[in-house]
Amino acid sequence: MSDESTGTVDAPDDTDTFALRHAELAQGYGGAGDPDDPAMVQAMQMVLHIPKTDPPARSALLAAAAAAALAVCLDPRSGSGGEWEPRYLAWKRSRIRKVARRARGAQWVAAGAVDGVTVEVDGAQARAFVPGPVGAIDQRVRKLQIGGTDLAHDEPGPPDPTLPVLWVNAALEMSVGKAAAQVGHASMLLAGALPVEVVADWARREFRCAVREAEPAHWSRLVAEVAAGRAVAVRDAGFTEVAPGSMTVIAVPAGA
Repeated sequence: MSDESTGTVDAPDDTDTFALRHAELAQGYGGAGDPDDPAMVQAMQMVLHIPKTDPPARSALLAAAAAAALAVCLDPRSGSGGEWEPRYLAWKRSRIRKVARRARGAQWVAAGAVDGVTVEVDGAQARAFVPGPVGAIDQRVRKLQIGGTDLAHDEPGPPDPTLPVLWVNAALEMSVGKAAAQVGHASMLLAGALPVEVVADWARREFRCAVREAEPAHWSRLVAEVAAGRAVAVRDAGFTEVAPGSMTVIAVPAGA
């Protein structure tokens, strides 16, 4: 995982300040609703690196997107007094939105200069940007295409039992961009639901997670885990691709 401005991502910093950032995440989102001005609606933009030749595996790219979104939320710069804090809190305390775009070549390089965090998983790269108003998106990001490119479903095999697993509802047949936004929601929800010491350990592993697809029979078992309080679910607002209230991703802690 790398922050393009420094080339590195630090291990969790001071325990108390990390705990404060985790506590903010754990409070949930959206209490303030949307602003009246549509241009001030808040969103986290994400970009998926999808080269024309030798594109990444879908599951690895989604895992990178999930880790990148959470990394922005728990970055020291998003915490108290940090340079990203005002933008992060304005988004987190509004209705949560993420928009995934694609980039290749020079576009991907240019996007790396915009405030955010890049994660690489098994050669797949995704970058999550510091949230902000949809009317003020950096032009290096705004020009990137939202749709138009998808990736074939892959068969990555059983997930590493030491990693959290984000199970995508295969029945919904979401595009890779839609799924990227949904796993980004899922990593945030899971981190907010876990004890801070567990999340600090997860941060030391650069928020690495596994993304897998769940067919209907498996999905039914996962829904039961959510009902029992052993997993967390993303329920989509239904702005794009899926019906409002659809359960899109279920996140299961490591070892569960």
